[in-house]
Amino acid sequence: MIETLSRYLRLVESGLLVGMLGVMIFLAAYQVLARNFFDSGILWGDSLVRILVLWITLLGAMVASRDDSHIRMDLLSQFLDDDKRKLLRRFGSAFTCVICGVFGWYSLQFVQLDYEAQIMAFGEVPAWICEAIMPVGAGVMCLRYFLLVFRPR
Repeated sequence: MIETLSRYLRLVESGLLVGMLGVMIFLAAYQVLARNFFDSGILWGDSLVRILVLWITLLGAMVASRDDSHIRMDLLSQFLDDDKRKLLRRFGSAFTCVICGVFGWYSLQFVQLDYEAQIMAFGEVPAWICEAIMPVGAGVMCLRYFLLVFRPR
């Protein structure tokens, strides 16, 4: 059950990441070409590209967290034996879990404030929809690193 859910989450993450990256590249290139050659462009195009950067960043972080392949500074672990290295990895996972949890909590507060204030990102798109990836991404990463505290790779 958990393995099936994990597999579907991987597919969704990877699909969203690839799709959004393609849309962002296409839209940014279109905006540049349209402005330089036709003195036009999509009015909300730049705003959408900025929001896609946020989504791609957090989806990329989620993808990196699923295999525990985030950037780490582990000079110390090279000088430790396997038992101490596992303990250090658990500590690092616990620390990352706490940081992701704090980020998730405060980003959720931020999204709720924008929801209550009915702030618009661009056109008729509410800002909270564009920002919703922050607490979701932080929550997924927090859960993954919480599990790595008990079962390090």
